[in-house]
Amino acid sequence: MPMKRFAGWSLASPATLAVVIFLVLPVLATIITTFLTPAGPLAPYLGFFGSGFRRTVLWRTIQISLITTVIALFVGFITAYVVSRSPGWLKSILIIAAVFPLLTGVVVRSFAWMIILGKNGILNGALVGSGIIAEPMTMLYTQGAVIVAMVYLFVPLMVLTLVGVLESIPDDLIQASASLGAKPMATFTQVILPLAVPGLIVGAVLVFTGSFTAYATPQLLGGESQMVMGTLMYQQAMVTFDWVSASTIAAIMVVITIAIVLLMTRMAKRLNPMAI
Repeated sequence: MPMKRFAGWSLASPATLAVVIFLVLPVLATIITTFLTPAGPLAPYLGFFGSGFRRTVLWRTIQISLITTVIALFVGFITAYVVSRSPGWLKSILIIAAVFPLLTGVVVRSFAWMIILGKNGILNGALVGSGIIAEPMTMLYTQGAVIVAMVYLFVPLMVLTLVGVLESIPDDLIQASASLGAKPMATFTQVILPLAVPGLIVGAVLVFTGSFTAYATPQLLGGESQMVMGTLMYQQAMVTFDWVSASTIAAIMVVITIAIVLLMTRMAKRLNPMAI
């Protein structure tokens, strides 16, 4: 047993060392620099939360990320359930269709949504042409545009996360639940959903962290009027060259991300103590 444990640590140590050197240490160095300012260790954070504009940006980022996560959970779960219950040949086609958007870059997909949502775009053209609206609506550079594009970006990750979990649920459990008189909704809430909690939590964490730290999509579809933490950090670092403010924003994003992950894990344990 000790030899097996030593072999396991030996195999994992190179990857662990790489993560510590290239991820953990840079993040720690970034956070530490925010406490070494001449004005005091908490001055950057007091300045951040003392600014109404920056508080608004933080709240907007959290709001967009949470809405994106909820919608992606709903759409991804339904899609993954249909895929997991489909025949073999159809399942392969559906998985390919779900993964296909991931084969193109984030910037390309964001530009595609600019073409769709622009004043002279496809959606406005269709609405005006059909007589539903008299003149083009403003869809770009709104919070809704950012959320729609974010959902499109991250639903494939949610589907891929949930398909494997839902496939592992035996059909016998569902049939046994029906044979015992449970209605479809009761089977879903008492059998399928609790067993899918691990996949839901992993998918929610992936979507939330991706949405919370996104830069390209909010910048292209939201612009300055819908600035989020990622675009604010870029502005502070690359436009005003205020590295302390950029590091402060990065530290706040790390803390909030960790807090949300812990909260989701706690919620998962309450929903299903055996899930995590």
